[in-house]
Amino acid sequence: MKNIIIVIGAVVITLFFCFWKTPDLPLDEKKHGVAAIADTLPTDALSNYWYQGKAEVTRYELTQHRYRGLHKGEAVMVFVTEDFLTDKQVKNEKYTNPNSVLVLKNNAIRKFDTGIYDYSVMGSVFTPVGRADYPHTLKLTNTVQEWCGQTYLQVNLKDKLYETNSYSYFENEADERFSVPAIPLEDELYNRIRINPDKLPQGDIELLPGAMYVRLMHIDFKPLKAVAALDTYSGKEIKGKDLRVYRLQYPSLNRTLEIVFEAAPPYRIAGWLDTHPSFDKQLRTTIARSTHTTLTDYWNKNNVEDVSLRKKLGLSTY
Repeated sequence: MKNIIIVIGAVVITLFFCFWKTPDLPLDEKKHGVAAIADTLPTDALSNYWYQGKAEVTRYELTQHRYRGLHKGEAVMVFVTEDFLTDKQVKNEKYTNPNSVLVLKNNAIRKFDTGIYDYSVMGSVFTPVGRADYPHTLKLTNTVQEWCGQTYLQVNLKDKLYETNSYSYFENEADERFSVPAIPLEDELYNRIRINPDKLPQGDIELLPGAMYVRLMHIDFKPLKAVAALDTYSGKEIKGKDLRVYRLQYPSLNRTLEIVFEAAPPYRIAGWLDTHPSFDKQLRTTIARSTHTTLTDYWNKNNVEDVSLRKKLGLSTY
């Protein structure tokens, strides 16, 4: 009898574990990556920073090079972790698809005036935090709106290629579909800095140039040779303590991009400088300097009374 009881108990326990299901996490935690495995980032402090269910929102004072002058404006960067579907390459919302990976998303927005009219530019980059399993950014989108019209660019990783869909109101660009090699994207470098700047590529490299630059300068979205270096920042244009700079030089464009960031985790982006000639062949420099930053669950701050939070971020043109 004793043996029978033991056998029955073992069967019950086995059935329990076969049919027991781990309780679902709260939806907000799922959406923003709190439940993700934290060992994909180099330090526990950095993991804790990104997996607390909030986004980092930073406002930048912007001087934008466009046409034959430098124009005042604002930029905002929103960094947040999300669960992302690798097959559909969209945000995982239903949690019924097993093809999901944790990404660091950067929504980068710029708004500036050019004389009587204004520009609104937004780019989104989705980069897996686990580089060993996912060495490439999965998706990039970019849109530019101004009084003449608008453009849209979408880049999706498929195997060893980036499938690109490009739409524009300009005749020479119009609607295009093409593929380019899956090499590093200039637009993903901000995410790479936030994840682990010491893993940034250096020396002679090939890059796909920034989508905003491609659109505004009306050049092809194709691989370009560049020289990359990671140094201590000693410039005077961007203020801060213990800063580093990732510098890209594109010889074929006569263009230099410098991304300045804090040397300590979470490696906040302090600003950037982008120097290149415009259509009049004169060199000018776009400069963005961080002025305000906060961690917030902004998706819950959408009531009328929450508009006061914009002032705390220093926002004026949004």
